[in-house]
Amino acid sequence: MITLCEKCLLPEGRCICPHLKSVETRLQVLILQHPQEPGHDLGSAQLVKLTLPKAQIRTGLSWANLKSALGGQEVQPSRWVVLYLGSGVKGTDPKAQPSVSPLRFVSNKGIPVKAPAFEELDGVVILDGTWSQAKTLWWRNAWLLKLKRAILNPKEKSLYGKLRKEPRRECLSTLESAAEALVALGEPPEASQQLKDIFKTFLNASTQNN
Repeated sequence: MITLCEKCLLPEGRCICPHLKSVETRLQVLILQHPQEPGHDLGSAQLVKLTLPKAQIRTGLSWANLKSALGGQEVQPSRWVVLYLGSGVKGTDPKAQPSVSPLRFVSNKGIPVKAPAFEELDGVVILDGTWSQAKTLWWRNAWLLKLKRAILNPKEKSLYGKLRKEPRRECLSTLESAAEALVALGEPPEASQQLKDIFKTFLNASTQNN
């Protein structure tokens, strides 16, 4: 029987915990995880939690509000960002971020809006699961509409490569989404780089032969 590491969830002989490095961020990261996502061999949410002290994972289908999802923490929803599932934006706005930005903010109607300042934000919400599972989380949690909405526009494809097929080019792993979003919102690049480095180590270890 294969024994898994309780932290990185890899077989003990391929544990990557010695490579883990904690990186402090000002922004919190809340990962809403679909109940069918835990246990996937190449899931990356756990790595975000192990790398970022201000990250947490909540597994389920719905929560009453952001406060409930955060375990009772007092919050202002308007100071949080949710990574939206849409692609592209409608209309034009001279105050909007240019299309080359890795993170584009839009209104609830999909109209480009000006990005908030780093100091105006407290955290980011990421939906963890397949495309259809993430859409389920979105529609079952109406309070997400109270958060600022941003669309990822990554410059590079996911590090998953051929290991895990993504439905769209802009789709990234949960870890990569966190890495891209944090640095785009104003966090130092060290946090993003550490996340990507441990993800590469994780993927290499996950594909090794026993």
